[in-house]
Amino acid sequence: QVQLVESGGGLVQAGGSLRLACVVSGRTVSTDAMGWFRQAPGKEREFVASINWSGYIKMYGDSVKGRFTISRDNAKSTSYLQMSSLEPEDTAVYYCAASTDGISRTTSAGYNYWGQGTQVTVSS
Repeated sequence: QVQLVESGGGLVQAGGSLRLACVVSGRTVSTDAMGWFRQAPGKEREFVASINWSGYIKMYGDSVKGRFTISRDNAKSTSYLQMSSLEPEDTAVYYCAASTDGISRTTSAGYNYWGQGTQVTVSS
């Protein structure tokens, strides 16, 4: 059974940083693309970042460009989302996802597996 488990969320003041991690079990992720999405209360799920299977192609949502960095460690079956200069508008549940075709994409429909999410709250 494939499982994605996010960690690293929490409460942080505006301007602070957090690093989220997503550990995948039940499959080899070296050929998967990984993505991060977020959903705030009353809003639609929003694309945050994605990374292709090799790690060379990274994509970011406009609202996080220059502040967030996605990376991966295939040996640990883990994807990371380093978040800096956090703003109250970044408050949301953050989800990681895996796409088995290895292609970095911005739409949630292309991802096969999803985690349960981790809450990030940024106070002003």
